[in-house]
Amino acid sequence: MVTYVLDSSAILRYLDGEAGSDRVSEIIKDHLAGRCEAVICSLHWGEIAGQTCKQRGTKAMELVLSRLSAFGVQVVAADADRAVRAALIKFKTAVPYVDAFGVELTAESRERVLVTADFDFKAASRDVKIEFLPKK
Repeated sequence: MVTYVLDSSAILRYLDGEAGSDRVSEIIKDHLAGRCEAVICSLHWGEIAGQTCKQRGTKAMELVLSRLSAFGVQVVAADADRAVRAALIKFKTAVPYVDAFGVELTAESRERVLVTADFDFKAASRDVKIEFLPKK
């Protein structure tokens, strides 16, 4: 079964109804139906919280995180080993460090696909499967 690794840009596109939101919605619906799995790195989870709080306030942030949690999307912690692997990915590909956690999480299995609207990930596309959402 395919596992989709959603980064913060994909979730934020979904929340804002921007380009690619329909694809993220489809992934979430398939996840809820048991046809795929959806995961997110805790660092990207934090970026979602920060952006939502900045744009809409604390109450909106809490509501968004609560609803995303209700979807059953697994939030994967960034432990010491994962942090080192992400640092090596950053070194090898020059993707931003937080984004390297998404690449690292995707690299765990050939059945994983990173879903993003962030084209900084292009440098990692040789190493993992990446589905880029359309540009705005």
